[in-house]
Amino acid sequence: MLETTWFILWGVLWAIYFVLDGFDLGLGALMPVLARNESDRRVIYRSIGPFWDGNEVWLITAGGVTFAAFPGTYATMFSALYSALMLILFALILRGAGLGLRAEVEGRTWQRVCDYGFVIGSLTSALLFGVAFANIFSGIPIDADGIFHGSLFTLLNPYGLCGGALFLFLFLVHGSLWLAVKTEGEIQERAGNMAGKLWVALLIAAVVFLAATAFATELYRNYLETPVLFIIPLVVVSALVMTRVFIGKGAWWRAWACSGLTMFSSTMFGVVGMYPSLLPSSLDPGYSLTIHNSSSSPLTLKIMLGVVLVFVPLVVIYQTWVYFLFRDKVEEEGPGYGDDR
Repeated sequence: MLETTWFILWGVLWAIYFVLDGFDLGLGALMPVLARNESDRRVIYRSIGPFWDGNEVWLITAGGVTFAAFPGTYATMFSALYSALMLILFALILRGAGLGLRAEVEGRTWQRVCDYGFVIGSLTSALLFGVAFANIFSGIPIDADGIFHGSLFTLLNPYGLCGGALFLFLFLVHGSLWLAVKTEGEIQERAGNMAGKLWVALLIAAVVFLAATAFATELYRNYLETPVLFIIPLVVVSALVMTRVFIGKGAWWRAWACSGLTMFSSTMFGVVGMYPSLLPSSLDPGYSLTIHNSSSSPLTLKIMLGVVLVFVPLVVIYQTWVYFLFRDKVEEEGPGYGDDR
């Protein structure tokens, strides 16, 4: 029971991270398309400035839960997927450096460097997260000792790239809707139109990914054995459709909320389908790491559960306050991005 509780918590924390950090990763990747001048770029930076570093707290939390509750999985993951995870880390650092330094540097050249770092880091992170999770869903070539039999290019298989495309379009739609929520006028119209166009690409990517999942993974097994679980993909489809409905109505907050629900339920679709596996092996199912053979002791799980039940609500309360504090529309000048010069 404890292992299952932690497995659900592990999946929920990753889903929350993708929902919250997904919009600023997507918006960062879209900046060259949505920003036509320096004023637009400043608006984009200000729309995510107060939130992005707080959003990454959930990445640390999800990683911490993996380490505390399932150390065997954590050890194997960070050795077998070392190259891919380091690329994601470097991309996040590049994105963070671009965001943090852009308001501090002087001269158009250095601002351009920061812009490129922000865009490249955001785009690469969004794509690689999808590739990584798609490979986890399908299984990676690890043996009984947790040794990875492959290379970085092994992960760039067709199904992995389908997952990368799905995550990328999820983040792009989510990011463009966030900009529509936080702005007015021409840039809001541009962001809304972009969200509508990207939604079509997202729909195609989702259909392709779900079809490929039936052939490349065992995710549907749990759903066929327990049909009530099909409510999760039903939520995915419903939220995706309602995202487009609200885009058409210009109801940006509702569209963004439905986009977030699409991302959350999509992540949970994969997590629930994996249960009880955490890191399936494509070489032999017997080599897979599960909640049973890679978890911490029951005492550790009990203690850590108490810690999580205390501190996660505090993080939620703090972030809710931050989002409430910076709830207004953003302008080129104003709070939320560096110091005014």
